[in-house]
Amino acid sequence: MSMWTPEQREYIPQRLLEWYEVNARPMPWHGKADPYHLLVAAIMLQQTQVATVLPYLERFLQRFPTIVDLAQAEEEEVLRLWS
Repeated sequence: MSMWTPEQREYIPQRLLEWYEVNARPMPWHGKADPYHLLVAAIMLQQTQVATVLPYLERFLQRFPTIVDLAQAEEEEVLRLWS
């Protein structure tokens, strides 16, 4: 048995979505349907701050726009663009 009513359970997610619409920073990966681009961004963001990630992410995805391109690349080149 939940201590929250259905209305209460809907309130917090709705308020968070409203806050996000007003306060979200525009990011290159927002609205993207490509899971590969989202994965690369998520991994890079685990290692450093957004402002630092953005130029690296752009270069990386320009060179390796698909996971196939990444898989076919030499490890040296991937590491060079990653760091």
